[in-house]
Amino acid sequence: MGHGLICDNPTTIQIRTEGVPMTIRDIDINVSKDVKAMLREVEKFSMEVMRPAGIALDRLSDPEDVIKKESVLWDVFKRFREMDLHLLQIPKRLGGMAEDLDPMAAILMTEQLGYADAGLTISMGVSSLPFNAAAMFPMPAMQQLAKDFCGDKTGSLIGCWAITEPDHGSDWSLGGNKPKCGPSVTGVLKGDEYIVNGEKSEWVSNGTIATHAMLHVGLYPERGMDGQGLAIIPLDLPGISRGKPLDKMGQRPLNQGSIIFQDARIPKKYMAVPNPDFLKATTGQGLANVNGGMSIVFAGLAKAAYDEAYRYSRKRVQGGSRIFEHKNVKLKLMQMFTRVEAARANARRMALYNFANPMKPSVVHAVAAKCLSTETATRVASDAMQIFGGYGLAKEYPIEKMFRDARASMIEDGVNEVLAIKATEFM
Repeated sequence: MGHGLICDNPTTIQIRTEGVPMTIRDIDINVSKDVKAMLREVEKFSMEVMRPAGIALDRLSDPEDVIKKESVLWDVFKRFREMDLHLLQIPKRLGGMAEDLDPMAAILMTEQLGYADAGLTISMGVSSLPFNAAAMFPMPAMQQLAKDFCGDKTGSLIGCWAITEPDHGSDWSLGGNKPKCGPSVTGVLKGDEYIVNGEKSEWVSNGTIATHAMLHVGLYPERGMDGQGLAIIPLDLPGISRGKPLDKMGQRPLNQGSIIFQDARIPKKYMAVPNPDFLKATTGQGLANVNGGMSIVFAGLAKAAYDEAYRYSRKRVQGGSRIFEHKNVKLKLMQMFTRVEAARANARRMALYNFANPMKPSVVHAVAAKCLSTETATRVASDAMQIFGGYGLAKEYPIEKMFRDARASMIEDGVNEVLAIKATEFM
């Protein structure tokens, strides 16, 4: 993405060429030179590697082709790891970079990645989840897993979050202590192993390509959802199998598929949280982290959709003039711009607060930000299609993909309406 002269001195007027919107970082005058340099590298990676890869993967009719050995997906994983972007939430003592991470840098990087391709951004993020979680537990097996992940520069270690089930999706957080609402995947401790049975649904992100999972498993069925534990496991254990990759409308570069447990034997050392009360107590932190991240990703997608519409309006001629000169298009663009900037500002404000308060983040603000960003991305992408007219429906242009990707986000990681209901418990 080209841009005009951007000065580090906040008192200097910034110059932009006509038809080129400001980049992710341009209005953030307090961002340091080092962070701006880092963001330029992330921008280059996102637009030269992720964006074209996402388009190519989206056009594959068979989701099996997305994960083939020769797929460009693996190049994205490799390049992501080579840039050390998988180290941002793991402590330095284990090989990570968490202590050196500038919160605003993390926010802007995530937004830029979402700008390039939301589905791939989610895949990259989810791939780190089990290992980031492992770093928080003192057990030797967990610490070693985090170290191994930090040393992975090829994308050979890929994580997934095995939580959603065929009978449990958005209602996961609402089940409480009702036995009939408990997890379908259950584990029984026998000696030094848990015998696990059940199925995680086809909506598990990275489900058919992951090497490891952060697994939610019911340990005390009589306590419903409140009786679950958390295991961080390798997925090559006996008794674990996968379903087929899910064929879906949006975010097609994001692999999703089921994980099946049939008398799977999980060593006790992998049960990171055997105490359901501890897991229940950290529910708020989990909701805040996941929804906060989603809000930033889709604020990025919303800006991408706006930028495409803006650029197109400067080039497309109808009625003898560029459509940007048409008052109805000008008005629509300004309305889109306002919504995008509101979503971005809200997501950043929430994320900065939660970065500063990791043990007691604001769940309400995180869920509100997720709802606002995803709904904004969907609305703005739809408005952008309207500006494109017929071409907005054509795969020759990126906007129809952005719309499909955005629409999925209002359901992803919890239907917005259900998340909002859950968030009221934290008001």
